[in-house]
Amino acid sequence: QVQLVESGGGSVQAGGSLRLSCAASGYTNSINCMGWFRQVPGKEREGVAGIYTGDGATRYADSVKGRFTISQDNAKKTLYLQMNSLKPEDTAMYYCAAGWKYCPVGSIRDTTYNYWGQGTQVTVSS
Repeated sequence: QVQLVESGGGSVQAGGSLRLSCAASGYTNSINCMGWFRQVPGKEREGVAGIYTGDGATRYADSVKGRFTISQDNAKKTLYLQMNSLKPEDTAMYYCAAGWKYCPVGSIRDTTYNYWGQGTQVTVSS
């Protein structure tokens, strides 16, 4: 089993920045893919960014390209999401995810992932 705990959410004005963290524990050696997803009540979950833990290859949703950066610290078993130039439409609950599947270019498909965190809220005001 793998446990994921997100932190770093909060409220920020449009144009501001936040950095989300996701601490992984448990059988993390089994993990090949990690990612960030977000969800607004009443809407489907959206893949934001994914990373292949083997070489750090990444994939982003078009809506966040150039503004968000996913990264990992393997020694600390921590995943990050640096979010810059935030917009009100970025407001959502953000979830960290981890999976066994091989994803050489990262993945933002939720079917890739086996484990999910509890989420951290990000609110961007205009």
